[in-house]
Amino acid sequence: MTTEHHRLNAPSATPPRIQALSLGAGVQSSALLLMSAHGLLPRLDYAAFADTGWERPETYAALDWLENEVAKPAGIEIVRLRAGDIRRDALDPNSRFSTMPMFIRNPNGSKGMLRRQCTSTYKIKILLAEARRRLGAEVFDDGRIGRVKRSLSLSMWVGISSDEFHRAKDSGVKYAVNEFPLLQLGLTRADTQAYLDQHGFAAVSKSACVGCPYTSNAGWRNLRDNHPVQWDEAVEFDRAIRAGNARANANGRPLLGQAFLHPSLLPLDQAPIDAPPKRRHLRLVGADEAVDWEDGDPDGCSPWACRTGRPEQPAGISEVAA
Repeated sequence: MTTEHHRLNAPSATPPRIQALSLGAGVQSSALLLMSAHGLLPRLDYAAFADTGWERPETYAALDWLENEVAKPAGIEIVRLRAGDIRRDALDPNSRFSTMPMFIRNPNGSKGMLRRQCTSTYKIKILLAEARRRLGAEVFDDGRIGRVKRSLSLSMWVGISSDEFHRAKDSGVKYAVNEFPLLQLGLTRADTQAYLDQHGFAAVSKSACVGCPYTSNAGWRNLRDNHPVQWDEAVEFDRAIRAGNARANANGRPLLGQAFLHPSLLPLDQAPIDAPPKRRHLRLVGADEAVDWEDGDPDGCSPWACRTGRPEQPAGISEVAA
């Protein structure tokens, strides 16, 4: 790590950018925060956590620990951002809701998957808005944040390790340049987990909300067995979204099919989430690759690093997120 450390900290002829971290409180982003706090990486100016309003209990606990035990002693600001409450927005006919990638049983019996818009709305957009604010953009009375001067930009660190390099994506804007320090250092997820273990921070989970359809069977069992309040919320949410989100239904545009949180297309409290005697593999509907739906969450749901794939559009669905 030493050689790369020197390279990452090499003097630059241009003024240093603001160093920001997209913090999901999972393994990789937590390791980046610790490495910055310990001086192994440049000092972060701030770390931004985009809160969907329905994050997992482990995520909130990890975030609190990082803030109090790591960031504050190192003088690194953690800012918590929120664009809404994803659970409330789905169930409130008066709230806009950005579609979650729920599994669909189409009217003809075929399987499909809703378009994933939640990561953009509840995470990426507010992270970019905060970046513009930090770069001096105008903040309007209604809370909107204006444009950034063309010459300004910041570095947005994203926690992608070398074994997941295929998940690394550009930000899509010029004023926030995504950078991947773990890739530069050649560190794997196992390396970053070992680094966290060495510093007493072992209990982290992949970032995703309680009702994320990308949750594995193991993840659902953990919720059911260890977090009964959140499990009950997820079960009720699964029932409530069977015909789509509340606003679309109120506007006379119900889902032409049935939505489920589990790929079995069964109600969550009836879904086969208990560990099978032998490993079984499910192909995620519409995805490009087979994924193991029994073990750890397949990729989690981090900004610019949510799982990829091309979900099928359910029959008769044009837009359900208005």
